[in-house]
Amino acid sequence: MVTGKERGIVASMSYEAKARGVTRGMRLSEIRKRCPEAVILPSDYETYSLLSKRFFAIVRRYTPEVEEYSIDECFCDLTGLRRPLRMSYLQIAKRIKHALDTELGFTFAVGLAPNKVVAKIASKWQKPSGLTAIPGKELHRYLATLPVEHVWGIGHQTTALLHKHGVKTALHFARQPETWVKKYFSKPFYQIWQELNGAFIFELVTGEHDTYHTLQKVKTFTPASGNRDVVFAQLAKNIENACIKLRKYQLAIERVLIFLRSQDFHDTGLEIDLSGPTSFPNDILRVVSPAFDDLFAPGTLYRATGVILCKLSEAYYGQLDLFGEVIRLQRLSHLYESVDTLREKYGKHTVFLGASFLAHTHTQHDGERGHLPERQQALLPGETGRKRLGIPLFMGDVH
Repeated sequence: MVTGKERGIVASMSYEAKARGVTRGMRLSEIRKRCPEAVILPSDYETYSLLSKRFFAIVRRYTPEVEEYSIDECFCDLTGLRRPLRMSYLQIAKRIKHALDTELGFTFAVGLAPNKVVAKIASKWQKPSGLTAIPGKELHRYLATLPVEHVWGIGHQTTALLHKHGVKTALHFARQPETWVKKYFSKPFYQIWQELNGAFIFELVTGEHDTYHTLQKVKTFTPASGNRDVVFAQLAKNIENACIKLRKYQLAIERVLIFLRSQDFHDTGLEIDLSGPTSFPNDILRVVSPAFDDLFAPGTLYRATGVILCKLSEAYYGQLDLFGEVIRLQRLSHLYESVDTLREKYGKHTVFLGASFLAHTHTQHDGERGHLPERQQALLPGETGRKRLGIPLFMGDVH
């Protein structure tokens, strides 16, 4: 089984598909050649999000110290919980895994270890379903045969450098002298080296995002289009989505980068400085529109647009000026307060700009790639295409 039908490339795959050579990012046409019996489904992001919230809520029953590392993965700190829970750390981990497996209906791999790097190693030791505990005194046994590239945080370039020095396993890296590690590697890799030696260095990040350094929105659409208005509408929709998040965190931006992705995956982009900080799509589109015409090449088919918002700061529109700019921004601020209220009550993009009209009135994907997840096709009484109950329903056949 493979998901990603709506994107035309693999988003995730079952272990059976992985065994046939299916990898993330592979085109669906290639999958049909390698694995013609594969069931290819659209991704159901709404259900993923609902199950993710339940996943984190279950883990938080046992400890409040939870870092939401990804939609289906977390780090949690069990330190000091043996006495209040009247269980050993291993028993707590077993209880968490049992709760996840039984209440969510699918299996999880759990790793118990002294720190995050080793916990990642432990969690991958017995996949797709297993619990591996690596105490500090047993750490060397697990690192001895583990390829260094399988250590969390060590990428291709660092692996190549380690191999150049003859370091092939995690244990070999862990046993290198501290002076050698500091000489050849930057701080993050020195910290990984410390954790491979049992130290606790990487703290859990347990709070929600309260700010961002940049904001990015990228969307693929099908079929690819050479229509200037259609492509610009997709870009305008991305800008509106990014500005929704800006306003949520009361931020403003002073620089924007836009890019277009052609059907052959070639990106072209431009970076534009704004005359002042803003969180409103109207202001951004005013400067983006002429820049878009410089980017857009007639006769080229485009499959995606993207926007990156940079130079973020706290939004404030109260300083007096001589040209009425503050009054204009304050009026926009009041307008978008109403827009955001409508969005929260009736759904995203209940009100949108005319510039993104074509993106909102056409489906994001046509043809086979426009197939919706079952949950979005089988609406419950009272549900609409935009507003649904927070219930992830199983729609498949049971044999």
